[in-house]
Amino acid sequence: MKCAYFLIAFALLAFASSFASAYDPSPLQDFCVAINDTKNGVFVNGKFCKDPKLVVAEDFFLSGFDKPGNTSNAVGSFVTPAFVEQLLGLNTLGVSLVRIDFAPYGGLNPPHTHPRGTEILVVQEGTLYVGFVSSNQDGNRLFTKVLNKGDIFVFPIGMIHFQLNIGKTPAVAFAALSSQNPGTITIANSVFGSNPPINPDVLTKAFMLDKNVVKYLQSRF
Repeated sequence: MKCAYFLIAFALLAFASSFASAYDPSPLQDFCVAINDTKNGVFVNGKFCKDPKLVVAEDFFLSGFDKPGNTSNAVGSFVTPAFVEQLLGLNTLGVSLVRIDFAPYGGLNPPHTHPRGTEILVVQEGTLYVGFVSSNQDGNRLFTKVLNKGDIFVFPIGMIHFQLNIGKTPAVAFAALSSQNPGTITIANSVFGSNPPINPDVLTKAFMLDKNVVKYLQSRF
């Protein structure tokens, strides 16, 4: 009987471990450059892989991260990604990079989450107020810090987080993520700008707001 319990426990542990490693899998070879034409490709994980014999240096190269993004928008920020869609050589490697530009006096990368990646951010120029909120089980604690040039901050996978430029000059940050395709869910856009819209009754009760306020917010997205 003890043996049976042990086997059941072992099976459950193995099952749980499979979910724990359900993010970007480890490479199965030196590299697996993504390819959109599957005629000469081999599917491994992530995207179809280019024939290794046809791989060239350009598959691992991307330029343009020296150029600032256009922050003339409602939130005053712009994210330039280097995900697998932009840099095919990232396929199966489990990493990516973004450049984030912030307008002065309040440029904001609004509250959002990355469902498939932890983020580590370094400030290149300016002063940012950054933070993340922990899970319900942890009491929704807010962890914040003011970052200056050269400072680093980590946002754990799945946590809602943000960055705000509190300086008088433009700010620039670079962030690495632990996925070739970490995904981004911007909270306000997802809740108030979903397609089709969420029933206002749901949001009225969830946010304890007047229904007219909810409808107004939905109209903004």
